[in-house]
Amino acid sequence: MSAAPGHQQGRESPDVVVCPDGPLLLRGDHLVEAADGSRHRTTRPVSAICRCGKTGRSPWCDGTHKLLRG
Repeated sequence: MSAAPGHQQGRESPDVVVCPDGPLLLRGDHLVEAADGSRHRTTRPVSAICRCGKTGRSPWCDGTHKLLRG
């Protein structure tokens, strides 16, 4: 039996992590649908999805949320 996507054998880790004041982190293989309906397949072991809406690389996080704090 193989481990579920985003999970390592013998280790439980979530596929989706919500970062406080930051992006969603996706582990493993996912299909992401952007607000405009375009679809994007994750290609990295961990992908960051923008939640602030200000990224220049939608749907991916580019760190802009750090500039919006404070």
